[in-house]
Amino acid sequence: MALGSATAPYELRFDTGRICLDLLATAHPTERLGSVAVLRAWIAGSGLVPPGTSLAHADPSWPAAFRELRAQLGPLLRGRAAPGTEPHDRALARVNDTARAAPPAPRAVRGDDGTLIRQLAQPPEPAALLGAIARDAVDLLTDPVARAGLRQCEGDNCPIVYLDTSRGRRRRWCSSEICGNRERVARHRRRVALARA
Repeated sequence: MALGSATAPYELRFDTGRICLDLLATAHPTERLGSVAVLRAWIAGSGLVPPGTSLAHADPSWPAAFRELRAQLGPLLRGRAAPGTEPHDRALARVNDTARAAPPAPRAVRGDDGTLIRQLAQPPEPAALLGAIARDAVDLLTDPVARAGLRQCEGDNCPIVYLDTSRGRRRRWCSSEICGNRERVARHRRRVALARA
């Protein structure tokens, strides 16, 4: 299925450990937030909204706003812009401004079976959703322990940044199933080639 028309969860990744890092991952290996339908799937899959929340009001301006925040987060979370430089300070100011928006307001309501479930008080607006992501980035950037766990995937040509919470902090890949498997296959092929030589 093409990403522009499908919302299959396997096409989107939520394995980086933080929602702001999951947003960064939407640019790899190709642009993932190119349509409203896929952005709706990403918002739902990321946990920004409770399951079943209607996002029918999302319009074509939403993907551009999410891509803009992603562009501001990239230099900050990947460490590409040195603190105190104009690009870093400009990106940080934009993220801080975005974080000022109040996140979507949850409420507890009775589900069909009588148990309490979480719903939003009203349909979420993009500023509120972007604010929640920016707040997550601010929390990550200002937490020295979490920030020390930021890693870039060691996979070949993989730019994914993730939060390493593994024992011993020895995680090497964004995903053992994707980049880790590619590395294991490449190692096997190198061993086979050396054995033949």
